[in-house]
Amino acid sequence: MGRRTPLFALHESLGARIVDFGGWDMPVQYTSQIAEHHAVRRAAGVFDVSHMCVVDLAGERSGELLRHLLANDVARLQTPGKALYSCMLNESGGVIDDLIVYRDPGVPGVAYRMVVNAGTRDKDLAWIGAQARPFDVGVRERTDLAMLAVQGPQARERAVQLLRTQDEAAALALGSFSGAQFGEWFVARTGYTGEDGFEIMMPAADAVPAWRKLNSLGVTSCGLGARDTLRLEAGMNLYGNDMDETTQPFESGLAWTVAMQPAQRQFIGRAALEPLARAGSPRQLVGLLLLERGVLRGHQRVATSAGAGEITSGTYSPTLERSIALARVPAGAGGDVQVEVRGKPLAARILKPPFVRNGAARIAL
Repeated sequence: MGRRTPLFALHESLGARIVDFGGWDMPVQYTSQIAEHHAVRRAAGVFDVSHMCVVDLAGERSGELLRHLLANDVARLQTPGKALYSCMLNESGGVIDDLIVYRDPGVPGVAYRMVVNAGTRDKDLAWIGAQARPFDVGVRERTDLAMLAVQGPQARERAVQLLRTQDEAAALALGSFSGAQFGEWFVARTGYTGEDGFEIMMPAADAVPAWRKLNSLGVTSCGLGARDTLRLEAGMNLYGNDMDETTQPFESGLAWTVAMQPAQRQFIGRAALEPLARAGSPRQLVGLLLLERGVLRGHQRVATSAGAGEITSGTYSPTLERSIALARVPAGAGGDVQVEVRGKPLAARILKPPFVRNGAARIAL
């Protein structure tokens, strides 16, 4: 038996198919993965993401710690509740994890809130704790919280009905990649699907009533299967597939998350990245669109004019009705390539992700 979120019994009662996901018993789908995918693209869906690890940092030097710990620069966060996406690197520039950090989330005594991945929770907490000690920063894992992701073009207008009437307008006014505390709930306008919506952190006891209320408002229960096809359509990386401790951000499509300026900020992994920042990475992460019948999957070989590469994530896209993938290939590779699918070379084309955002195709088919 794996770890379970506060919503596990509800998932079972709703008929969800449960699978192991990074040591957690999680719903992969309830009825139809494709139907759940389309619900998010066309209306609204809710995901249980309580397996994610919420970490609160306290102490005057919390910002200083994060400027050392993260490749992106939290000095960019100028207002309370503003969020930043970043990688946390090891000394060789490999990605320990990717995460979101919020400045001043509105919780008394908390300077920053981080949300890290479920499968890396234990190693992340150990790493963050070790780095925090010299800065005298307190690190608290918020095991008391559940987290729901409500995503889709109608998600925000439905989700705010969970809040007190006096908080609805303020929640709807939140800018992209920002959040605020409303009572005991932290509501952030973030997500992992390529659609608008909220990620809501709340006391564990509130999660089941909130989920049931969302269902009553027409929000579809969605599992991790749809979450994966949605994130891949949106060109969003999955830790352990598209990057890990053996890869660095410049070869993982994440150069935009590395703040090399100001030059005096010595974050962990900087020394290893500096030569790549100057000369360029020998590999790059690209999007692939399959031009023939078949399904792209992780680890399939990609033959390009610049040399061989490999698919890191692949799936059938319900929105495009085509097979798509992310692949790590030699720098400079482009145009048409071949992917080895069940021993047969199939034609594919290199494209720049995302494939789909805000319900619409972003590539030419």
